[in-house]
Amino acid sequence: MGKFVKAKSEQAFLKLALYGKPGSGKTLTSLFWGEGLAARENKRIAMIDTERGSEFYGLNIRERTVHPEAFDFDRLITRSLMETIEAVENLDPKVYGVLIIDSITHLWEAARAAYNGKTLVNGAPPIAAWQQIKKPYKKLMSLFLDGSFHAIICGREGMVMEQDDDGEMRVTGTKLKAEGETPHEPHILGRMCPERDEKGGYVIKAFFEKDRSGILTGKEFLWPTYQTIAPVVGYLCGGEQGRLGTPEEAAEIDISAQEAEKEKTERERKDLFDHIRTALMGAKTIAQLQTAWSLTNGKKTRLGEELFTQLQTIKDSRKAELLEVA
Repeated sequence: MGKFVKAKSEQAFLKLALYGKPGSGKTLTSLFWGEGLAARENKRIAMIDTERGSEFYGLNIRERTVHPEAFDFDRLITRSLMETIEAVENLDPKVYGVLIIDSITHLWEAARAAYNGKTLVNGAPPIAAWQQIKKPYKKLMSLFLDGSFHAIICGREGMVMEQDDDGEMRVTGTKLKAEGETPHEPHILGRMCPERDEKGGYVIKAFFEKDRSGILTGKEFLWPTYQTIAPVVGYLCGGEQGRLGTPEEAAEIDISAQEAEKEKTERERKDLFDHIRTALMGAKTIAQLQTAWSLTNGKKTRLGEELFTQLQTIKDSRKAELLEVA
C-alpha cells in the first residue's frame, strides 16, 4: 500500500531535450553536453543517430571553429523504433554514462508508420488504435527516464496551431515534434534558435522553456556548452536513479490491487452469508427467526442476488418447520 514519505531527490542522472529547425545546432549542443556528462561519470557516450547528423563530429576538422577535435562517442544508425528499444534495453551503464537520441521525431514517425490496421477516410488511424501505436514509444520513454545514465533527446521543431476568434487556425507557437507528452518528460527542455551575427554568420542560441530545477527556465545562452547545464548537474543526488516504471508495470500493480480487493469483498460476502445462515438455522422460534432475518437489512447489495436468494430460501424453509412444530 502506498504511503507518503518526506520528499527527497532521487534523480541521479539528468534527462534533457532539445528541439529546433534543421541546422539549428541540436546535434552539436547534445554532443557538447554529452561530452561533459560522460567525463563526469568517466564513461562513454552512446548515440542513436536517425539521420547521420553526427557524421562529421567523429572527425578532427581543424577548420571547424567550434570543437575542431573529434568527439569521442559510439553510434548506432537506425530509424527503427524497435531496434532502438532493444539497444537502449541492452545499454551497459558500466560502460555508457550518456545516451543521445537524435532525432526522437523520426522514432515517433516510425511508431506511427508501423501501424497497418484500418484507417479513417483521411488516412489517419482510428482513436482506438492510438493506444497500441504509442505503446512501444512509451516504453522507449520509460527506458529514457528510468535508465541509470544521463540522456538527451533531440527533435525537430513543429508548429502549435490554435483556433482564433474567427474560427481560423493560426500558428501560435512552436513545440517538439514528437508524441504529445514527450516535451513534458525530461527535466530540461531547450529550444534551439540560431541567429545571424554581425559578420553575417550564424550564432547558435538556446532558449530554455523548462527546467525543473528552476535555474535555467526562461534564460537564453549563446553557444551553449556543458558549463551551461553544469549548475543543474550539481544538484543531482547521485546513487541510484529513481524509477517511475512503465505503464505496463503500473497496470500490473493496479490489476493486482483490484484482484486483492475483489478477493477481500468475496471473503467478506461469504463470511456475512455464513453468519446469517448460522443464525437462521439456529432459530428455535418464529421470533428468533425474524431476529435472524433482520441481519439481512441493508445487506442485500453486499450479499449479492444469488446469496440473498439462498438465505431467503433457508428462511422460508425454517419458517415452515417452526410453524409445523407449533
